Amino acid sequence: MPVATIQEAIKDLKEGKMIILVDDEDRENEGDLTIAAEKVTPDAINFMARYGRGLICLALSPKLVDKLKLPLMVPNNESRFGTAFTVSIEARQGVTTGISAADRAHTILTAIADDAKPEDLVSPGHVFPLRAREGGVLV
Repeated sequence: MPVATIQEAIKDLKEGKMIILVDDEDRENEGDLTIAAEKVTPDAINFMARYGRGLICLALSPKLVDKLKLPLMVPNNESRFGTAFTVSIEARQGVTTGISAADRAHTILTAIADDAKPEDLVSPGHVFPLRAREGGVLV
């Protein structure tokens, strides 16, 4: 599999394609299946859950995390990498159990909607937001 430039990866994300975003070998040395949140579909979530076999996370800007009033999962993060997980979320409306690919895609689209409000989400849920760092690779 060829390694793409950051510009190529951003282009693919804008086109709704899924990419594998690889972190530094000195960190977790892993790849994350990544898709632009506004392009997410139940099929994309199903692919991530089936082949990624990990959590379905949602990177959110600090501004959006604050707007949605999502507290960090723990007040004192002692994990090895200090990953900034917020509380897990679910859409308040339009989902059943929350775990299906359709429900998780709906939750993501609800959270990133221009008119999203804290009242649109409940916790706990099946989507795991991350408070993104300003100036990250894809910013």
